[in-house]
Amino acid sequence: MTAERLAEARALLAEHPVVDGHNDLPWALREQVRYDLDRRDIAGDQSATLHTDLPRLRAGGVGAQYWSVYVPGRLTGDHAVSACLEQIDAVRLLLDRYPDRLRAAGTADEMEAARRDGRIASLMGAEGGHAIDNSLATLRAFHRLGVRYMTLTHNENNDWADSATDTPRHGGLTAFGEEVVREMNRLGMLVDLSHVAATTMRDALRVTEAPVIFSHSSARAVCDHPRNIPDDVLAALPGNGGVAMVTFVPKFVLPAAVEWTRRADENMVAHGLDPLDGTEAGMRVQRAFEAANPRPVATAGTVADHLDHMREVAGVDHLGIGGDFDGTAFLPDGLESVAGYPNLIAELLDRRWSSADLAKLTWHNAVRVLRDAEAVARAVATRRGPSIATIDG
Repeated sequence: MTAERLAEARALLAEHPVVDGHNDLPWALREQVRYDLDRRDIAGDQSATLHTDLPRLRAGGVGAQYWSVYVPGRLTGDHAVSACLEQIDAVRLLLDRYPDRLRAAGTADEMEAARRDGRIASLMGAEGGHAIDNSLATLRAFHRLGVRYMTLTHNENNDWADSATDTPRHGGLTAFGEEVVREMNRLGMLVDLSHVAATTMRDALRVTEAPVIFSHSSARAVCDHPRNIPDDVLAALPGNGGVAMVTFVPKFVLPAAVEWTRRADENMVAHGLDPLDGTEAGMRVQRAFEAANPRPVATAGTVADHLDHMREVAGVDHLGIGGDFDGTAFLPDGLESVAGYPNLIAELLDRRWSSADLAKLTWHNAVRVLRDAEAVARAVATRRGPSIATIDG
């Protein structure tokens, strides 16, 4: 791309910055330094160890970030709840430490206000419904603490929803899973359908009264991975009002990377490590495997291919961006960190995406979907109070 095109992309992002749907910095800080922010001071360059720091967020044109308060599926029960609370606390530590750069936002209006004041609006998304330990009261407590979406599953099924990457157990959502969706609607918490099985996606779309999101998923028709969104689900988004936020993870966007990543994951397991291990030891194993087995390389154009298809099926009003930075070992060329968003926007400009369409992709769609969920919550609250349902009936 030309320097002029990149400058055009940066100018557009200055006016319509990126709302990124998913960043795993809190978990990376937990794994690397146990939340010791003196050891990972993101006010300065952390490119040796992280995909994210404040200077690169600014360079990338990020105006709002959903920080993932992820906990792995191996943590269950009280352990999952307490780990999620620790993740929430980590985001609060970041907000307290960098008030001149970051600002907590719990509503669409607060997102807009933070942008006007030159701060990065900071929201939270809980990745994995197992973190509520089958308790709607815990779900409500997370919402009060600032969590504004919940991904219904992570990589494993939970007791009420099937994951995209586990053996089907429920056939989608159970009756309690449907109640979780309804209670999220009542709260104004976005239902996130990344990571869930296609059956769960369809069940959630049938039950929900509010728009849903996919915080970090791409198009299955372009890259046939179960983590991606089938075309029939993408086609349902206009009727729902939801937003699908394209992700950058190579194995979800580049077909050639699917098999390579399977072998890389097997190598991690053979070394006694979780495939998602982001510690220095884990990254050494990943880098050694990559050196011996050169990986297929995705680019900003690979991601743009997904966005072109998703726009054709769902329409530009239903697209967003969710990079999954600090939640994956490998990234496309040109999108190696949060500073890379201008490269994607420049690629889309080359493909004749209009400035108005790009403004929807980067900012307006994500703000609108939260505002719409807030409106649904106000309406639902006039009809029913907090659910006291339990998983046992």
